[in-house]
Amino acid sequence: MSASTVSVRPITASEHRAHLEQYPQASFLQLPAWAEVKKEWTAEYLGWFRDSALVGSALVLHRPTPVVKYTLAYIPEGPVFNWESEDFNEFLKPMIAHLKKNRVFMIKMGAPLIRRVWKAADVRKALSQGSAALISELPEASASARADFVAASLRANGWRKEEAGEDFTVGQPEFQARIPLKDDDGAQLDVDGVLAQMNQNARRETRKAASGPLDVTVGSYEDIERFHTLYRETAERDNFTGRPQSYFETMFTALNNHKPGTCTVYVASHEGVDLAAAVRVHSGEGAWYVYGASSAVERKLFAPKALMHRMISDSVAEGCSFLDQGGVSGTLSKEHHLAGLTLFKTTLGCDVVQTVGEWDLTLNKFFTTAYEFYMKKRGK
Repeated sequence: MSASTVSVRPITASEHRAHLEQYPQASFLQLPAWAEVKKEWTAEYLGWFRDSALVGSALVLHRPTPVVKYTLAYIPEGPVFNWESEDFNEFLKPMIAHLKKNRVFMIKMGAPLIRRVWKAADVRKALSQGSAALISELPEASASARADFVAASLRANGWRKEEAGEDFTVGQPEFQARIPLKDDDGAQLDVDGVLAQMNQNARRETRKAASGPLDVTVGSYEDIERFHTLYRETAERDNFTGRPQSYFETMFTALNNHKPGTCTVYVASHEGVDLAAAVRVHSGEGAWYVYGASSAVERKLFAPKALMHRMISDSVAEGCSFLDQGGVSGTLSKEHHLAGLTLFKTTLGCDVVQTVGEWDLTLNKFFTTAYEFYMKKRGK
């Protein structure tokens, strides 16, 4: 075995967790605790070894097919290794061989690299003026030649990626909204510095909400019910299918068993009435606003923005690099139904980050075709 060759073998959840500690930029979706949340999947932990040294790891989630013993293998925001300097193809080859040997019909992988970043002010200006049809047409604030090379290499080696469309699809969105909590030189911003990235109205409303009569609290396990009451109201109002309360209870318990403070429930109330609630996840250098909910009453108190101010304050205090606000569409068309979401998030100071995206590799054509047919039919 040459010095550059790596091998793959199963490792324990504890070994994977220890390896993640070397990568504070890794997503919480790679935490073993996340596998406890996704109960409909079976977890496997893989380790990459150079001689006896563990140099890479991954949480692999397996989804079985009915009757036959084949699985879809999903690696969210992974594998975790040094994608910038390692020969990633040498890392992927033994992983592919291992998964194929263990009856995986398709691999879905979200390589954890950022391709481009667009500043919030530039995106909201283009959206308001109608000066571009797509975010990708705008001049970017930064771009990664390495990420472009990884994407080109994956495609050349048979991996496929669904091109980012105007609407969200299954999996992690390719375009994500993130509030920077550090400046371009990597120095931690204070709360005022973060708020300065918002547009004038959002900044004024956020400060007003934070200094107003609202009571903003960090909740405990018992407060998940308060969150879920508002969440159900929001789901009915916005016409989406929400998750059961048990899902959030499992998430809160599993993530905080990993490390206290990983999952936080925030509630904003006024005179004993809950007006807004949110769930935030903190792991390493990142923070994610994963779920939010609000009441239709007392809108002028700007309760969701009071929660935003508290989340920003806590994330800055924890030394986070960003506060992720979820996905946005790649379109800048004013007529698109997701245009308002993009405008709202960029008014809050969210830059738009384009990731390498999620890639698929077929290992068994028959079962992959059947799976894709099923997913298309389910999406209709």
